[in-house]
Amino acid sequence: MNITLLGTGSPVPMQNRASSGYLVELDNEILVFDHGAGAHHNFLRTGYRATDLNTIFFSHLHTDHCLDYARLVHSRWDQGAGQIPELQVYAPPYMQRMTDLLFGENGVFHPDLNGRLNSEGSKQVYLNRGGALPRTRPSPVITPITDRQVIESDSWKVTVREVWHQPGYIEPYAFRLEADSGTLVYSGDTGPCDGIVEIAKDADVLIHMCYFISGTFVDESKELTSSGHLEAARTAAEANVKTLVATHFTPQMDAPGVKEKCLAEMAEIFPGRIIWGEDMMKFGISPDEVPHAG
Repeated sequence: MNITLLGTGSPVPMQNRASSGYLVELDNEILVFDHGAGAHHNFLRTGYRATDLNTIFFSHLHTDHCLDYARLVHSRWDQGAGQIPELQVYAPPYMQRMTDLLFGENGVFHPDLNGRLNSEGSKQVYLNRGGALPRTRPSPVITPITDRQVIESDSWKVTVREVWHQPGYIEPYAFRLEADSGTLVYSGDTGPCDGIVEIAKDADVLIHMCYFISGTFVDESKELTSSGHLEAARTAAEANVKTLVATHFTPQMDAPGVKEKCLAEMAEIFPGRIIWGEDMMKFGISPDEVPHAG
């Protein structure tokens, strides 16, 4: 199992970080978790094409986790020319409505799709790519996810767990991916909660949001619904994971000296390997492997 960080940023636009996205390579299959702004461009930088991806998971539907979904679906549909299966999408239930609004009749992309489906030039391009008329609209297969749901293939199992992020407004989930080569957990966005500790228990790798320097987003009257560096470290320690990957950074986290300060404080709490995520960083599941960027 190899993991590439496609986007380690957050909703705040950053030149050096795309929004959330994670690529997992398993033997001859690839999986993607989230696809925020810029994540698809970095996906292309790995050498893969949209048509190479058949399965994607979305932790929740904040735009920094799904804004490049439209680009992925459209590119895959256009370049696939009807020769590949529909994209399998596992996401909170509203993803179906989002998809219908984007690609359905008179949806957001109606002018584009109307032209590609009906103009003679576009029909000829489609035929040249190996397609057969009549051409149909993009129709990704949406499977709504729920707490404790299990999704399995012949080579992997994904368990879904509800976590704690903007309760009452967003449906947030974490994912546990298990394969013969190891176990990866992706927190999505969450504050400290039982759900993320439970699903991350004894995992080889935990990719966890590290949104801010702990203590700088404080409201004593409310529970934290996002995690800073100390919350991420405590979760990793409590769950007994081997490697913690810190990600989902704001510009605050890239200020001079912050990385060093945070890593030192996190290491006092969590004794395992800590990786400070950077876009395009690729690493294996084993804590003995050294990650590399680019």
